Amino acid sequence: MALLPLDDLKTHPPLTGWAPFALGFRPFFLAAGLFAVLLMVLWLLVLRGSLGIGSLSPFVWHGHEMLFGFAVAVIAGFLLTAAQNWTGIRTPSGTPLAALFLLWLAGRLSFLIPGLPVGLVALVDLAFLPTVALVLAVPIIKARQLHNAPFPFILLALAAANALVHAERLGWTTDTARTGLHLAVYAVVTMMVVMGGRVIPSFTDNKLHTRARRWKTIEILAPVATVAALLAALIAPGSPVTALLAATAAAVHVIRLAGWYTHQYWSVPLLWILHLGYAWIALGFVLLAMSAAGISAASINALHAFTVGGIGVLTLGMMARVSLGHTGRMLEPSPLMTRAFVAINLAALIRVALPLLFPGVYAQIMTVAGLAWVAAFGLFVMLYAPMLLRPRVDGKPG
Repeated sequence: MALLPLDDLKTHPPLTGWAPFALGFRPFFLAAGLFAVLLMVLWLLVLRGSLGIGSLSPFVWHGHEMLFGFAVAVIAGFLLTAAQNWTGIRTPSGTPLAALFLLWLAGRLSFLIPGLPVGLVALVDLAFLPTVALVLAVPIIKARQLHNAPFPFILLALAAANALVHAERLGWTTDTARTGLHLAVYAVVTMMVVMGGRVIPSFTDNKLHTRARRWKTIEILAPVATVAALLAALIAPGSPVTALLAATAAAVHVIRLAGWYTHQYWSVPLLWILHLGYAWIALGFVLLAMSAAGISAASINALHAFTVGGIGVLTLGMMARVSLGHTGRMLEPSPLMTRAFVAINLAALIRVALPLLFPGVYAQIMTVAGLAWVAAFGLFVMLYAPMLLRPRVDGKPG
């Protein structure tokens, strides 16, 4: 764990008390880390045939909870924290934040409690994202920050994706759960592309005193090409148009990454983890283009490049950085957390690449990738839970 400078140890009194609901990142990041470990352990048991998930398809449950449980918790924690910084208007803390967190938790537990009516599960689970979108929209509108307006809309797109999953489970539709899960992945990827373009070069420049190259055309094309390619993949996954758009998006993201590159960030774990996370998104578009063109049956590998790679790597890096910064600590992760960064990238590499090379040992590959994921997020929980539960070391609120 990062150590405080000597001056800070002299100036600030020892931490006392608890602050799990002082700001949005605290409960949601901790819950995301714990849930990432729990979900993967349960999933490995399901794959071994040692556990069932009631009436819900195991694959749908796994995808749904990884997205609407784990990923959404990270997104909620990040946006509720960032919005306060953006606007200068306080976002929920204390009892309102605890209520919002319990709403998320109720959605997760509802899938695991046997015998609950399907309609009740849907009602509870569907309530969270629109609520967060509303809570986020209020300060953005008050501060008239139109450039941040897309984020509540992306949350509503995620809510719509969740509704497609529940509609099939309720028997109202047929074969919409898969569409909903893909839409959710694509919405999260879009959010990461938008947010990553803001924070990754900025964090790099601030730390290394460099100047990332940002080309106006590329910055405009990045979100446009992303949305176009992902919509095409949703509507016509095997179309030449999808292949062309995905290849274009891949090229745009590679150029964007090249503009941010400096060899100096390899000595800074909190930077290279973010750059690698964005690189997984670029690789996801490469694999998506290959799949759509019929060059390789890589659609599932593209999906996991986006999820295990893009979402897993970027969320772990962002949670680590935001938690350090917003608890008043130096932006220096411990050596153990650096090992967690390595582990999550190994999990993505094993999950994406090895099934193509060694399809005959798929179950073993899944197990090794899953254990690497558990190690990464388990280390995060072990190292960061004390920070997230206790007050800031500098005595400031939040």
